[in-house]
Amino acid sequence: MSVLGIVLALVVIQRLGELVYAARNTRALKARGAVEHGAGHYPLIVALHAAWLVSLAVLVPWHTAPNWYWLSLFILLQAARIWVVASLGPYWTTRVIVLPDAKLVRRGPYRWIAHPNYIVVAAEIAALPLAFGAWQIALVFTLLNAAMLRWRIRVESAALAYRKMPASVTTTSNR
Repeated sequence: MSVLGIVLALVVIQRLGELVYAARNTRALKARGAVEHGAGHYPLIVALHAAWLVSLAVLVPWHTAPNWYWLSLFILLQAARIWVVASLGPYWTTRVIVLPDAKLVRRGPYRWIAHPNYIVVAAEIAALPLAFGAWQIALVFTLLNAAMLRWRIRVESAALAYRKMPASVTTTSNR
């Protein structure tokens, strides 16, 4: 199997595992009274990320040698992704879920940045295609993801606007 094939297989396995973890956390949070906001845009996020992976599998020749700088950056971003997920723990989901009266998570990267996962995802969407010379895929999906994030962040902000930030928690992750 090629490097591209191995990397894509690992990313798909990782993302599917994250979806399982997120679904479990979502069910648990909703059982505690959490409310989902902006559910209508969620299928578009899933479609965007699936299309990104499919475009790599279909449009990049499988024998393409990787650019190790970009591939190393992508691997480092996976460590950042794990840090984000671990920091939110049972509050991490792939949806916008707000649990009334929960405190805002202020550990890990959330000490300094409001949406660290979105930074990681934006960098991943560019870095992985660039690792295999697919700058067009990086450009197209970076622009599409930026538009999606603009929408997503507005949904989150509206979901939290009725409360003071220290008394709230947002449990999101842009896939």
